[in-house]
Amino acid sequence: MAGDRLLRILTRLSAGGSDKPEAARLCEVCADVAGMSGAGIMLMAGDEQQGSVCSSDGVSHLIEELQYTLGEGPCVDAHQQGGPVLEPDLVDPVTPRWLAFTPSAVEAGARAVFGFPLRVGAVRLGALNLYRDQAGPLTEDQYADALVLAGVAAQAVLAIQAQAPPGALAAELEEGANFRFVVHQASGMVAVQLGVSVAEALLRLRAHAFANDRLLAEVAEEVVGRKLRFDGDTSAAEPRP
Repeated sequence: MAGDRLLRILTRLSAGGSDKPEAARLCEVCADVAGMSGAGIMLMAGDEQQGSVCSSDGVSHLIEELQYTLGEGPCVDAHQQGGPVLEPDLVDPVTPRWLAFTPSAVEAGARAVFGFPLRVGAVRLGALNLYRDQAGPLTEDQYADALVLAGVAAQAVLAIQAQAPPGALAAELEEGANFRFVVHQASGMVAVQLGVSVAEALLRLRAHAFANDRLLAEVAEEVVGRKLRFDGDTSAAEPRP
C-alpha cells in the first residue's frame, strides 16, 4: 500500500504542464494529494526555523511566517517532537496550545493544521505543514498520504540541496526562504546594539514583533534599514543624507 501511495505521489510530481520551480510544485502536490486547502514546507536546523521552502497559497505562506515569527506552531512541534502534530480544530481545541500562533492563523482562514516532520534516517530537516479551512480530523488515507508526502518532501529538499556548491544554500531553496537572511542580519545588529548573544537578540526581535502584532521579517527589515534600534539610540535610526 505504501508503495502504491509513493508511486501515485511521484507520478503527480513528475506530471508535465507546470512552469513553477520544483519546490513550489512540491507544495501544490502535497496540498492536492492530501486533500487540504494548502501546504507549506519549513526548513529547520536544531530548534531554529531557517525559512519556508515553499507554500501553496497565501494562507500557507502566512502560517509559515507566523511560525517563524513566534517560534511556535505545528511545524515547530513536529520537528522538535519527531512525530506528527495534529490539530483538527484550532477554534475549539481539546487542549489549547500555540496561544500566540492560533488567533492569527484562525483570522487568516485556517481551521485545522497538521505538521509532519521531514526526516531522512536520523537527520531532521524541518516539517511539512498542511492546513484546511474547515475543522475536522484527517482520515486514515489522508494521514497515510501525509506521512509519505513528508518523506518525499525530505528527499526532494536533499536532492535540490545536492545541486548547490559546498557550503552554499541551493538557489531554489534560497529563493523560497529568502526572508531568513534579513532576520539573521538584524539579529547580528541587535546583538551588537545590546551587547547580547545572537540567540538572545533573535528572542528580542521576536518579542518586539509579537508585542506589536507584526511579522518578524518586517521588524528585521526596519532594523537593517536603520529605522529601528533596540538600544534606545533613536537618533541613530534617523535616515542619513
